[in-house]
This record gives sequence, C-alpha cells and structure tokens, in this order.
Amino acid sequence: MAGPTSFSAWSLLRRAFGGSWPEQWRSPEPQAAYDAVIVGAGGHGLATAYYLASEHGFRHIAVLDKGWLGGGNTGRNTTIIRSNYLWDESAAIYEHALKLWEGLSQALNYNVMYSPRGVMMLAHSHHDVRVFRRHVHANRAQGIDNEWLTPEQAKAFCPPLDIGSSVRYPVMGAALQRRGGIARHDAVAWGYARAASALGVDIVQNCEVTGIARGPDGAVTGVETTRGPIRTRKIGVVAAGHTSVLMAMAGVRMPLESFPLQALVSEPIKPVMPCVVMSNTVHAYISQSDKGELVIGAGTDAYTSYSQAGGPHIAAHTLEAICELFPAFRRLRMLRNWGGIVDCTPDRSPIVGSTPVPGLFVNCGWGTGGFKATPGSGHVFAATLARGEPHPIAAPFSLDRFRTGRLIDEAAAAAVSH
Repeated sequence: MAGPTSFSAWSLLRRAFGGSWPEQWRSPEPQAAYDAVIVGAGGHGLATAYYLASEHGFRHIAVLDKGWLGGGNTGRNTTIIRSNYLWDESAAIYEHALKLWEGLSQALNYNVMYSPRGVMMLAHSHHDVRVFRRHVHANRAQGIDNEWLTPEQAKAFCPPLDIGSSVRYPVMGAALQRRGGIARHDAVAWGYARAASALGVDIVQNCEVTGIARGPDGAVTGVETTRGPIRTRKIGVVAAGHTSVLMAMAGVRMPLESFPLQALVSEPIKPVMPCVVMSNTVHAYISQSDKGELVIGAGTDAYTSYSQAGGPHIAAHTLEAICELFPAFRRLRMLRNWGGIVDCTPDRSPIVGSTPVPGLFVNCGWGTGGFKATPGSGHVFAATLARGEPHPIAAPFSLDRFRTGRLIDEAAAAAVSH
C-alpha cells in the first residue's frame, strides 16, 4: 500500500469491521441488472454511489473495480484539502467539496480524520506576491476565506519555516486558507464504501470492465466484465488514469493525458508541522500525518506515462527545496516514495457530465486536484447522473467546452494546481 501508512489497506480495513468483511465487499456475483453502474471504486466513485443511494433513491447500484476499493489514486495522494482557486467555476466546486468535508465524518459515521490545520502557499518572487494577492482578493469576492501574510506572520504560523534572506527561494509572503487542511486518504474511501454498502450498494472488486454494450439507438445497455455481463441504462465512469481506455470502448475520445505524480513520506517524528505548506515556484508541498510522517509531494512529470515511479530528478529537486525551506528536516530519512497516475485535461480542470452516448456519464480530468474534490465531485456527479442533466455546479465542466473553447484554465491560475 503506497501512502502515509505502514499497514496494508486490507489489514486495516478488516480490523475496522471487527475481523470480517461486509457481504458486498466479498465480491458477490453481480446482479443481472442495475439502476446504475459506477466504474471505479475510488473515492469519487464510491462517493457517487453513496449520494445516488442516499439522496436520489437509487436502490440497485453496482460499483465495479478491476482491483480493490481505494487501491488507485485514492491511496496514493498527499491528502491536501483546499478551495482557494482563482476562477469562479473552480472555486465553486472545491468550496462545495470543502463544506462537505467539514461534516463528512458525522455524515458517514466514520472518522475520515479531517484536520482543518490551514494551507499556506508561499510567495518567492514579486510575481508570486501579485498572483497570490490576486487569489486572496478573488476568494474574498467569492465568499471564500483567504488572507495575506507577511514573512514574519508566515514564520509565526509555521515555526520550522526559514524566512532568511540567504535561502535560494526567499519567502516574500504567503496566502493562507485557514479552513484548508488534510484528511486520511484511504479512510475517505472506506467511509463512503461502508455507508454505501449499508444502503444496499454492491461493491464488486476484481471485476474489470472489458466492454460497454449499446443498443440499436446507440444508448448504453450494460457493461461486459471479467465476471460476466451486467445490464444497466446508466453508466458513470470514474476511473482516474484509465478513463480514456474505458471511454474508447463506447467510441468516445477524451481530451486527456496521463502523467505520473510523485510523493514521499519521511520517518515518523514528533509533531513539528502545524499546517500544510505549498510552494508554486519549486513545486513542493509538505504536511505531517497523524502518525508523525512528513508527507511531501512534488509536481507532475513533464512527460506522459503510466509509470508509478516517475523521474527520479523530480523527487530529488523537491527534497532539495524542502531542505532549504525547512533546514531542520535535512537529517530525516525518507521511508518510501511512490507515484500516482493523474488524468489531466488541456485546461487542468475536470470533466463532469454526460457524453455523446446516451446513458454514459463521465467524471475525470481532475489532475492533481482529485482528492480535495472527492465529496463535492461525488455529490454533483450523482445528481447529474440521476437527473440526466448537469448539477449547476458541475455545468461549466461539461465535455462540450472543448468544442466551443470555453475553457476554465486553472493550469497556471490554481497556484501549484494541487
């Protein structure tokens, strides 16, 4: 299991259920027909199934995954949650997610370990200062909390940070969203899975989708899987890193590229990092897990790949920058590093909505912003799938925007785009 944990997902998950598995998680034989089939048992897919059952009255839902639940990017991220995006459309969907995060443990009756410790984004140049001040003003106009800090205030908020003038990346200020923070990456998937299972959702693991069946009118009629065919009139594809492959089965070409995204964790130490710190200039970000490990993330590789390792120079550059910004961490040992595969659109904003194929819906392209969007993504996608029309928050993220050129370009505007 890659991620800030030394236990396997299986052992922890089994322990959470008192040594036994819920019946649906024993990979039951799929039913002959379902009201909806969700392809992908990660955080977004499980959240979609949960909201379909809890808010839209769907009673027969299957979530299919060729591996195990939460075994993809959900278990390979750096857990950061924030909503301080620049464009109104992006700010709206991430703020919707953040509000759901705040009450998610209570809603699911499962501790997802959400911790609003604050996300601080460093400015290292006059250009950075102007960009982040623009973010602060835009967020305040959108009703989203964000504030500007001087270097001294940034140091007071995060004591390990070096704000001296001799460092290669001098800190000239920072933007702080106090409601931002972290949650436990895989616990989110487990929480949604357990809550969805209690509502009758079938979570079928080790069940790879090999084809999408269509009727004479072109509408979907079901999926072909390694465990047999399943009939359904509604399919939601939520499979980060594999969306293009799945959509090609229905003849839909997606504007996506897949990139490795690397992260590392250190040996566990006593609490020292009180917040999340991000740096756009050096593409590095760091926080501390509840187990004491420093969780460090890098930027995406410059080339497309399905590699879960990524270029070693990317991680080396990130560690060099972290050691300059936080000199006290230079003696720490790294326990492990890993890579996830992220789908990116040309404008680095997601695609949430219907497709040219009737009954086929897609939720993809979140790039490096997938984890923080999990509850909001599942919530608006479930509404879109249930009603057959886009949720108002999801409407700007339709596939049609690539035909009209109405792009939501958060590629550079998102500040690190994580």
